[in-house]
Amino acid sequence: MLDFRELTKTFGSTSALDAMSFAVPAGEVFGFLGPNGAGKTTAMRAIFGLVKLDSGSVLYQGRALGRDELTRFGYMPEERGLYPKMTVIEHLVYLARLHELSRGDALGKARELIDRLEIAGGGFSKIESLSLGNRQRTQIAAALIHEPDVLVLDEPFSGLDPLSVGAVRQILTDYAKRGRTVLFSSHQLELVEDFCHSVAIANRGRIVVSGSLAELTKTATVLAISVREDPDGNFLKTIPRIKVLESTSTGQRVQVEDDQDAQLVLRTAIEAGQLERYNFEDRRLSEVFLAAVEADNKERNFEDGQDAPAKTLAEFDPSTLDDVKSP
Repeated sequence: MLDFRELTKTFGSTSALDAMSFAVPAGEVFGFLGPNGAGKTTAMRAIFGLVKLDSGSVLYQGRALGRDELTRFGYMPEERGLYPKMTVIEHLVYLARLHELSRGDALGKARELIDRLEIAGGGFSKIESLSLGNRQRTQIAAALIHEPDVLVLDEPFSGLDPLSVGAVRQILTDYAKRGRTVLFSSHQLELVEDFCHSVAIANRGRIVVSGSLAELTKTATVLAISVREDPDGNFLKTIPRIKVLESTSTGQRVQVEDDQDAQLVLRTAIEAGQLERYNFEDRRLSEVFLAAVEADNKERNFEDGQDAPAKTLAEFDPSTLDDVKSP
């Protein structure tokens, strides 16, 4: 397990990390999410000592990180660090040799990753000649070349086409199945929802919600509903205490506070016309994300003396705020 404990870091008057705490279990793919400026990259850099923390620590299997532990980590930073004049295979073999793989093992692993990630030119092209997507795949291969026990990737899917996304996703899933720790940040919430087991969502330097996707997407009641005579869902405007999450040509997704409100939505829909769809669904990760960030922003505005309406259960489930530290 990779354990982030009370990470705190300020840059001048800016608080980049505000007692950030969460844990990444081994054996699963863990998504680290948040809007720009949430502290994701700073927290990842802190793992490797690239950021000097004001306080707090990162532990692996209950121990402080030292040189021996970090040699078993793989890292893909936000700022790409490839040697442009090298060919892909030269670059990967060089990095593998730094991790004390034999030349034969290094070459074999490099060829395996080049084939699996379908890097252009079979690995014999110079990095400076590669497309953005191929450079991204090469950077991922560089993080994987020494078979790390812990894999930390900052926006690994940025710039990848759908086929490459599928290949990288399968590699990360395979790593987790072998008991490895996999942590990556991403803004592509649909992709995270598709294959991550757990997530942590950060906002303005602290974790606002974390847990398994199965738990987080069930923290509110969501209805998918459609009325033939009212495709725009105007009938919903007459119902208090509900939140329309999405409205499309095929119907609406509505968040309600309890079963009584759900029954009210049903009765009102029937009165409005022929009911084509009415079923319960889980919240989407994007909805969990927006609710968590909005609730945290409202809470902070209230703490700062600004007007903020009280949160309701429909907006956010406070039981998921275990990782938030009281001021």
